[in-house]
Amino acid sequence: MQSRHPASRTGRPRSAAADAAILAATRDALVELGWSGLTLSDVATRAGVAKTTLYRRWAGKHELVVDAVAELFDELELPDRGSLAADIEGVVLQFAAILARPEARSGLMAVVAEATRDEPLRERIRASIVDRQIRLVLEGRARALRRGELPPEPDPAESSRTVDLIFDMVAGAVVHRTLVSGKPADEAWVHSFTRVLLLGLAAQPDGGAVQA
Repeated sequence: MQSRHPASRTGRPRSAAADAAILAATRDALVELGWSGLTLSDVATRAGVAKTTLYRRWAGKHELVVDAVAELFDELELPDRGSLAADIEGVVLQFAAILARPEARSGLMAVVAEATRDEPLRERIRASIVDRQIRLVLEGRARALRRGELPPEPDPAESSRTVDLIFDMVAGAVVHRTLVSGKPADEAWVHSFTRVLLLGLAAQPDGGAVQA
């Protein structure tokens, strides 16, 4: 983020190229060494930067890994497949594919575990990953409203709560499926999950409602 007072800024300007190299090196280290073997010194060497360059940007290993993993989730896009259900399936499959990558899997599980006793780290995860990806829910809801697939919510506060709930349900289910249960979030699972998400527990496998 740019300074609000660029004329008064002192020191060297932050290099986007250096940032990109450091975050890429962090992901490479996670793949090769895992969380426990990753060190800031090794990341600096891999990125071809001085250790001081890295230390000026990140307070420690946890913050660095959060930002490196966050870049992976920034790759997520909401495809336009013609219906809300198909759109959800498309983005959930992308999400599951990212979580299947070793750098995302080991990095995310490690920082989430650390965040249970580190509130600033929890806030960084929310800001860098959660808040940035809620855009997908907002985009999907807006598209579904334009198609007439969802009724409008006149109460802005209720709409905001709904968006948060949708994100929690999708992210929670996929993270649990892939990282906790260790089971594949394949097309069949994603299709079933989307059906339950949209139609609820009363939905039959064919999409109809269970008769009373």
